[in-house]
Amino acid sequence: MHPNPKPDFFEQVFQVVRLIPVGRISTYGAIARYLGSAQSARMVGWAMNASHSVHPPVPAHRVLNRNGCLSGKMHFAGPQAMQSRLEEEGVMVVDDQVQNFDRIFWDPSMELLL
Repeated sequence: MHPNPKPDFFEQVFQVVRLIPVGRISTYGAIARYLGSAQSARMVGWAMNASHSVHPPVPAHRVLNRNGCLSGKMHFAGPQAMQSRLEEEGVMVVDDQVQNFDRIFWDPSMELLL
């Protein structure tokens, strides 16, 4: 069981994730750092898990762990759903690992102004 986060933190996470461009990926930690809560990468993961029924939609499939692995894939509709959505956007995935991670990584701290 996880602590109850402030509801607005999840909404802040959703807003940032909605800005990740098609064909790019980010990480739980990069989003947490951008929001000024560097130790909250796990809470970003909880937000992604809670995002599947949120409107407007949140592209949770674009958020990975720091190594570019599809660590959250078990929270999608099926075991291949996360990979399929990424591949539809042109992201290559091999053995649950995003290829060209450094080239397609989207860091909100570099891409967005606070």
